[in-house]
Amino acid sequence: MAEQDVRAERILFLTGHLALKSLQRILDDMQPLPFEARVLDVGINVAGLMTADLIRRRVPAPVDADRIIVPGRCRGDLDVLSQHFGLPVQRGPDEVKDLPQHFGRKAKKRELTQHDVLIFAEIVDAPQVDIDTVLATARRYRRDGADVIDIGCLPDTPFPHMEDCIRALKAEGFQVSIDSLNTDDLLRGAYAGADYLLSLKKSTLWVADEVDAIPVLIPDTPGDLDSLREAVDIMTARGLPFYADPIVEPIHFGFTASIVRYHELRRSHPDIPVMMGVGNLTELTDADTSGINALLFGIISELRIGAVLATEVSPHARRAVKEADIARRVMFAAREDNALPRDYSDDLMTTHQRRPFPDTPQEIAEIAATVRDPNFRIQVSEQGIHIYNRDGLQVHTDPFALYPGLNVAEDGAHAFYLGVELARAQIAWQLGRRYAQDEELQWGAAVEKKEQDLMAHCAPGTTLQRKTKRRQTDAPPPADDTQDQA
Repeated sequence: MAEQDVRAERILFLTGHLALKSLQRILDDMQPLPFEARVLDVGINVAGLMTADLIRRRVPAPVDADRIIVPGRCRGDLDVLSQHFGLPVQRGPDEVKDLPQHFGRKAKKRELTQHDVLIFAEIVDAPQVDIDTVLATARRYRRDGADVIDIGCLPDTPFPHMEDCIRALKAEGFQVSIDSLNTDDLLRGAYAGADYLLSLKKSTLWVADEVDAIPVLIPDTPGDLDSLREAVDIMTARGLPFYADPIVEPIHFGFTASIVRYHELRRSHPDIPVMMGVGNLTELTDADTSGINALLFGIISELRIGAVLATEVSPHARRAVKEADIARRVMFAAREDNALPRDYSDDLMTTHQRRPFPDTPQEIAEIAATVRDPNFRIQVSEQGIHIYNRDGLQVHTDPFALYPGLNVAEDGAHAFYLGVELARAQIAWQLGRRYAQDEELQWGAAVEKKEQDLMAHCAPGTTLQRKTKRRQTDAPPPADDTQDQA
């Protein structure tokens, strides 16, 4: 009994012909392992086309293991498989080269469910749009992670439907702030039910005595930290809640000094709630906002800033709220782990990736040499785009240079399919991003992710649907066809 208690966990890895050697090599490189690994080729070419039904047919029970790991793209109900084999059946990473990260030997695996920063997302044109548009924007912001919807007021612009906007938002359960330096706007918003006021200065603190909404305090004039501290001390003495915002200035207009003011405020008032508006950086800098948000939220995390104001005015800042949500979770997790903000999520790496090419040209060539069917496979390495089938391997950085050797001029559907896939592969190679055949490129937070139902089998693409009476030759066929060829 004692020996049974201390023996290593036994894990069975299921794979296909083409990935078999690579999987074995990776497991060897991971030694010493905290578990006993065994690999089983289930008799298909492409491991990513494995399904739960196929596994049940081809893997005899009982299995001499404590756990089964299947490819990350394996489709079907793994709970049913677990019941069939009497042990856990789990998905591994999509790419076999990511096994070390999956098992935590080179990376941290943590659910990013916690944060300590509220996101205020501003609707800057609220006075100029109708209530339905305000609600639609608010719902999108909430879906992207916003906690408070900030209703922006515009100078010298009538806002007759302000109260109705706020009431409509509150009716749908939103927290609301009203954003104006005009005290009449702030009072109207607060009386209509706004939860927060942006913003009050030392000279307008009287508004906080009139309403229940929580104010954000700012300096009397830009850069005047002393006036902000005085306002903070007054509100603290009154026992009223607030956030203090020294205000981030744009680059070359006081940016560095404004960051220093946040640090100075935190040093002099270590326990007060602080807000930072990030729009002066994300909106007014021609750079990808994902990187700007990552850096700013690193500062926010270190200074324990409890709220941010985010905007999506410029088209290049169209995902700023979503990026802020990811950044606050990543930085919280890294701070709690006393670790660098690496390997928690790649959602903020919207242009380049750290490990874009999992396979070397030599490894791809070895796989290509084993292929015995006409189906084209496409992979990407540092060398360029690799496309191969039983007739040989081509490598180039320009898809047009590959076309003459594909012999698909008489097959429009396959030419179209290969054109799409090679275009994706070229973009992945140019930018340094992961490419997986038959999958859309992943852009992190920059693009809304499609929900993927791994319980369902992949439906044939449109180029295959048009060929129901013709035999597949070049493009990867449905999973069952490939499995029958194995």
